[in-house]
Amino acid sequence: MSPIIEERLRQARYSFNMAFFATSLSFLISLAGAGMLLSNKVPQGTVLTATGLVSAVEFQKLAKDANDRLDQILVEKDEN
Repeated sequence: MSPIIEERLRQARYSFNMAFFATSLSFLISLAGAGMLLSNKVPQGTVLTATGLVSAVEFQKLAKDANDRLDQILVEKDEN
């Protein structure tokens, strides 16, 4: 395998791992926000829940980009 493909695979792997970790963290933040909403701490709960949801969307985009890069690598590899 060429060094460029290996580097792209490494970067995609790191991007996926980071997105997975960040999504997990985002879920925990959303869970904490939901708990605050249920305990009548509405302003803090709203902020935490919104932050968690927005973060989850952004990290899912990052994971999709990493997956698209892997798909492109497979196409390039098949062409060679």
